[in-house]
Amino acid sequence: MYTASKIIIADDHPLFRDALKQGVSAAMGDPEMICCGSFSELQRLIAEHDDADVVLLDLHMPGAVGFSTLHFLGLRCPDIPVAMISANEEPEIIARAVEHGASGFIPKSADIATIVKAIESILNGQVWLPQDVKAHIAEVQQRTRDFVDKVATLTPSQFRVLMMLVDGRKNKEIADEVCVTEATIKAHLTEIFRKLDVKNRTQAAMVAKTHLEVSNPNTME
Repeated sequence: MYTASKIIIADDHPLFRDALKQGVSAAMGDPEMICCGSFSELQRLIAEHDDADVVLLDLHMPGAVGFSTLHFLGLRCPDIPVAMISANEEPEIIARAVEHGASGFIPKSADIATIVKAIESILNGQVWLPQDVKAHIAEVQQRTRDFVDKVATLTPSQFRVLMMLVDGRKNKEIADEVCVTEATIKAHLTEIFRKLDVKNRTQAAMVAKTHLEVSNPNTME
C-alpha cells in the first residue's frame, strides 16, 4: 500500500485546516504537511512542492472560481491526485467535482479515520466518494464531460486568461497581470474561443462560469 510523505492542505479556514493537519499527521505517520489558505498561495506552493503525494483542496478557495482550481492543478501537476474536501455534500456538487478532475470528495463532517481511509484509497489509485452519492455520478458526468474535454485542450496560460475573462478583466489588465503584450493576449483569446467553440469573450466567460462556479450556501466550505 502506498503511503504519503508530503501532503498539501489548501483551505481558507484556519481552525479546520489546523485540525485536519494535526489529525492526518498523527494518523498517517507524520508526513510533511504543507498548508495554504488561498489560490495564490497554492500556486506558489505547488511550484515549490511538485513532489507532493496528494492535495486536500477546499471547494471554495479565495481567488478561484469554483472548480477552476481543479483544472489548474490538472494542467500544472497532472500526476498529483487531488481530494476535494468540503462541507457542501450535495450529490450534484460531488459528481461535478469528480468530472472536473478530483480523485475523491471528502465531506468535512467525516471523522479522521474516514478521511485517512479516503486519502489512502486515493493514494492507491482509487476514486473515493461517500457511499450514498455514487449512483448520481454517471448522470452528472455526462452533462459536464464536453466542457471538461474542451478545457483539457487549453494550455495553463490560456486557462489563466480564461479565468481572468470570467473575472471581467479587459485585455490590457490581463496583459499587465501576466507581463505580456496585448497582442499575445489576443492570440490566447483566439485559441480559447476556438477550443471552447465560442465566438467571443462574453460567450467564453459565460460557458466557463456555468460549468465552474459553485454556490456557497454557508461560510464553512
